[in-house]
Amino acid sequence: MDRIPSVDLKDFISGDPKRKQQFVDDIGSAYEDIGFVALKGHFLGDSLVDSLYGQVKNFFDLPVDVKKSYEIPGIGGQRGYVSFGKESAKGKKEGDLKEFWHFGQYVEDDEKRRKEYPENVSVNELAEFNKVGKETYQMLEKTAKYVLRALALYLNLEETYFDNYIHNGNSILRPIHYPPITQEPKNAVRAAAHGDINLITLLMGAQGRGLQVQRNDGEWIDAIAEPDELMINVGDMLSRHSNNKLKSTIHRVINPPRELWGTSRYSMPFFMHPISEMKLDVLDSCIDEDNPKQFEDITAGEFLNERLIELGLIKK
Repeated sequence: MDRIPSVDLKDFISGDPKRKQQFVDDIGSAYEDIGFVALKGHFLGDSLVDSLYGQVKNFFDLPVDVKKSYEIPGIGGQRGYVSFGKESAKGKKEGDLKEFWHFGQYVEDDEKRRKEYPENVSVNELAEFNKVGKETYQMLEKTAKYVLRALALYLNLEETYFDNYIHNGNSILRPIHYPPITQEPKNAVRAAAHGDINLITLLMGAQGRGLQVQRNDGEWIDAIAEPDELMINVGDMLSRHSNNKLKSTIHRVINPPRELWGTSRYSMPFFMHPISEMKLDVLDSCIDEDNPKQFEDITAGEFLNERLIELGLIKK
């Protein structure tokens, strides 16, 4: 496979059983093979996307001391600003060449759950930043819900199997800025090779070259979406839960060619997480003689904490 398969969510929600089943088959087989799809028919309108990019650029253009005033100690970078080079991929000493922001869950119907999460951070200098971020978060969450419904059917589960696990889940929208490269990086890239922690990731901003996905044979291929597409991949939680039937594929963001070092890159991944007590135990339907159970039982909250320590965002 030399390119990422493309699917259209409108097929799944069309009301036509044949189109719906074709979507389930197509996205499921893509996730078994390469772990990524490009998705059309999502719930993000063009005007919202344009507004988000404008607001995100305005934030990252703020002076460094202003941005750092929104870096909240003691919460592992779960909300607000994370400064340049602070995060590294699992097993890497070098920090990635990026800075980013985190919008988290907007809990409105569960006081206990609301207290579990850090509060979202408001940017005083930009009146629309938080409003546009919240709207984008909710449209991506809605899109992710339908993708997971399709995957539930593919895994022979009830269609709404994931719904209660993702309602008020610990999901994160992460606008990322990869600043211009000013000198030869020493073993550092914009985002080193890694797998995602969560159930699925929905990525805005994969329209240009940079994102690469590693095939089963070890070769890297470019993952480039059309302007109206999101790139969506399986994370480690869903891979575990499905006994690696659905693949969490290693991917990276490479540095641009030298003639483009002076340019910024922006991308916006939405990391779909469940509630912390969801059990990621391997599904019975994904175990057989040829595919014995590969993973120990663990909850989503325990697994997330382990990985944040590995990433250097939480200290032991």
